[in-house]
Amino acid sequence: ALANGTIAAAGLDVFADEPNVPRALLEAPNTSLLPHVGSASEHTRRAMADLCVDNLISWFSERRPLTPVPETVEVKPRG
Repeated sequence: ALANGTIAAAGLDVFADEPNVPRALLEAPNTSLLPHVGSASEHTRRAMADLCVDNLISWFSERRPLTPVPETVEVKPRG
């Protein structure tokens, strides 16, 4: 879509196979590629920390995380 103009341009900071970036994106004149820093603000980092704490509280009180990720769906708490 970038190559044929369907999408005019793209700014990306996340890649499917990090840390590898596809050569086509590196060479495309209509891309702006950045390291993964999109969440690097004080507000966002505080929200991330709060969510971590909320997940821990949920895990130990309700035996489930608030925001499960696919890799951990089958993980069960001990005890």
